[in-house]
Amino acid sequence: MRLGPIMTNVYLIFDDEKKEAIIVDPAENADYIADRISENGLTPVAIFLTHGHGDHIGAVNGLVKKYGLKVYAHKDEAQMLANPAFNLSNDFGNGVSIKPDVLLNDGDEIDIAGFKVKAIHTPGHTPGGCCYYFEDEKVLMSGDTMFCCSYGRTDFPGGNAKQLAESLQKLLTLPDDVQVYPGHDSQTCIGDERKWY
Repeated sequence: MRLGPIMTNVYLIFDDEKKEAIIVDPAENADYIADRISENGLTPVAIFLTHGHGDHIGAVNGLVKKYGLKVYAHKDEAQMLANPAFNLSNDFGNGVSIKPDVLLNDGDEIDIAGFKVKAIHTPGHTPGGCCYYFEDEKVLMSGDTMFCCSYGRTDFPGGNAKQLAESLQKLLTLPDDVQVYPGHDSQTCIGDERKWY
């Protein structure tokens, strides 16, 4: 789904048999996301946040209220998520404050909804940027760290160009055929992105 004023990619990740879903970066419009969940006969079990900017978190609290979900984010993003001025959600007119239930460290592994997921800390766009690597499926949820032929901005509060460059190099250690699903625009793969860095 592409939702919000700057067309943020919102993902539902689920196993066809278990029908348990992970929601990644619910940008806004919790009711619309809930309708897609219902249409697919899914049971949501968690929200994964790649980072805390307002264009990625607008529907979090609504979905938590509706389904009682746990919110996962990197530990270095907790301060940003809690502060609507720092996470820029005030700029989107919704002033969102979130307290994650599960604070992740780099390399943490999560066994959820039939998937094994590795958290990869990728600071630079924000201090606690986090990509989620589904190794068995060869899928990376890259948030605003890596885009198709591009990468995230570093001029927002907490941004750091040197850290982002290091984070991109970390992602390029993944196999070429890993499919990359970014926070905006089109999907890509690690092999195609390698030529840009």
